[in-house]
Amino acid sequence: MTATMRPPASACPACAAAPAAEALAAQSAPAEAHIVLSLPTIHCAACMASVERALNDVPGIRSARVNLTLKRVSIEAAPDLTAADVIPVVERAGYEAHELDNSALSATATDKAGRDLLMRLAVAGFAAMNVMLLSVAVWSGAEGPTRDLFHWISAAIVLPAVAFSGMPFFRNAWTALSARRLNMDVPISLAILLAVGTSLWETSLSGEHAYFDAAITLTFFLLTGRYLDHRTRSVARSAAEELAALEVPRAWRVTAGGDEQVSVSDLLVGDLIRVRPGGRMPVDGEITQGTSELDRSLLTGETLPVFAEPGHTVSAGEVNLTGPLVVRASAVGRDTSLHRMADLVAVAESGRSRYTSLADRAAKLYAPGVHILSALAFLGWLAVTGDLRVALNIAAAVLIITCPCALGLAVPAVTTAASGRLFKRGLLIKDSTALERLAQVDTVVFDKTGTLTAGTPELTNLGDFTQRDLEIALALAEGSSHPLSQSLSAAARDAGIKPANIVNVTEIPGHGTQGTWHGEKVRLGRASWVGGGHAIQTAAWLRVGDGPAQGFLFTDRLRAGAGETVSALKQAGLKIVLISGDTPLAVEALANRLGITQWVAEALPQDKSARIEQLTQSGAHVLMVGDGLNDTAALTAAHASISPASALDAARVASDIVLLGGTLAPIPDAISTARKATRRIRENFTVATWYNVIAVPLAVAGLCSPLIAALAMSASSITVSLNALRLR
Repeated sequence: MTATMRPPASACPACAAAPAAEALAAQSAPAEAHIVLSLPTIHCAACMASVERALNDVPGIRSARVNLTLKRVSIEAAPDLTAADVIPVVERAGYEAHELDNSALSATATDKAGRDLLMRLAVAGFAAMNVMLLSVAVWSGAEGPTRDLFHWISAAIVLPAVAFSGMPFFRNAWTALSARRLNMDVPISLAILLAVGTSLWETSLSGEHAYFDAAITLTFFLLTGRYLDHRTRSVARSAAEELAALEVPRAWRVTAGGDEQVSVSDLLVGDLIRVRPGGRMPVDGEITQGTSELDRSLLTGETLPVFAEPGHTVSAGEVNLTGPLVVRASAVGRDTSLHRMADLVAVAESGRSRYTSLADRAAKLYAPGVHILSALAFLGWLAVTGDLRVALNIAAAVLIITCPCALGLAVPAVTTAASGRLFKRGLLIKDSTALERLAQVDTVVFDKTGTLTAGTPELTNLGDFTQRDLEIALALAEGSSHPLSQSLSAAARDAGIKPANIVNVTEIPGHGTQGTWHGEKVRLGRASWVGGGHAIQTAAWLRVGDGPAQGFLFTDRLRAGAGETVSALKQAGLKIVLISGDTPLAVEALANRLGITQWVAEALPQDKSARIEQLTQSGAHVLMVGDGLNDTAALTAAHASISPASALDAARVASDIVLLGGTLAPIPDAISTARKATRRIRENFTVATWYNVIAVPLAVAGLCSPLIAALAMSASSITVSLNALRLR
């Protein structure tokens, strides 16, 4: 029977209509804009506060939340606000910002797997404490009905706890067996299930011994190792996904009726796209209108902006600096150079995943050996005694005492201790096998711009100019957003220079800045435009009236610790190679400055990864240190990789280790610590092996009670953990 619901009567018709009007308004109201920006240069809580404060002061922004781990800010704003409106706000606060396509990012902010493991670990630990209290009473001499009661209470605690906490091992073991292979979780699951099964059988027969305490303690220790292992990898995400998110989500398409904003996915080859100053190229194409300069540093590693005019080709991801451009699309979507770079990273990631860790290699030997030994013990005792109960108890004792616990802790305990030590020195380990791979490194490949150098030009000849010329240059430089102009402005201001009074200051995109000083034309910019000569290094030229042009000379500032790091690595016997997308002149100058004999210039992203593969095929174990989009494929292809915290998200994610500070100095210590950690892992395997050599014969001989099995298992696990702590 269906009842018809009538709305309640109201004395006020407007009141009755209000809910419907509110619902209609809510449906018709435009949705909030959700903007996600990458903030590659933030590094501390103060940076977070500065960015959030700057954004929250902007009218129309509802909220701004910075995630320091992901180096992103999520902004909820009015629908008429775009990333182009808020990026300048962040840059004025002193931080670099790039728009990310939120639809291309998966939900990685919440660590569901980690919370799940931690919850199962807590349940196992709580159950183990309670069962151990009951076991103490049994070990102290409880007999008959009292012992049986304690065993049944233990069973009531352990059965649901093991069913819940042991699920990760049971699931992985079933998956392995379904594929007709063995992994470490197979003997672990078998040991837990056999211990619980035999304990139930013994309890039902009023037996003297039960393994409930051993089963739940084994589960607890193994979950501890699994959680430690997970924590070392929780930061890692897909580098290919980050690269895809850097693609511009929207673009301005030029049509007969004017410019229209469309999704990049709607662009077609042949479309005309307008790219405004400060914007990132959404497609590969050719410039048809306008002149400007392009920042290609993140893609190619070139230090200086490149002049762009009609007829020049551009690539997705490049940044337009000074003037508006119209580009005719030649490649869109998956065919762009940026997307091809993402594909290179994905291929390299799959290659790295083939690395077999020490734990996996140990499992291949351990799992079948334990199964065979336990089966032989069962068959042997069954043949000798004819007692199924005795044979099954001894087989369970063999499985429990063969210490999958110590083996399960051998790697994560060391990895966690080493990660903690390196974190204090400014290094974040992201991958569980990174330390093992880093310990094998014999060749170090460095990127140049943003890695060995700070990626910002530094004025070297300020003292060669008169006060008058510096004042004129400062006034012109402050009218431009060009990196050389900004560096000149900072150096002149630091020297106490005041800008001259120049009128009609204008910036000519792709050329420089000009104005009028005391009736004379003054220019600051490119040599060909100003009328300057040829400099052997990066230069910006100043010309006052009809006088000769003078060059402000710049060099790329070295990153802190670069010289000491290269020297320390060479002394340790490692081979050093410099690979950069910059010009041969700039790369050679830096190589000579740091004493690097092997260098490659003008390397494209695919050239870098190909060079890494060549070194690998020749037998080298390569450590790649880089920071740009052009380094992501090489970072992923290398045996191990490091990127600075100032690197773009894609490079940080592609790397195994992130340098949290601004110096390269911790890199030699990281390699040294990695080698010590690998030795500790091998020592732990040795401890576990010798323990088994001593304990297994006792278990096979039937001399190990549940008490001895539980104590021996715990002792081996504690020994392994203490050995790992020596790294600290």
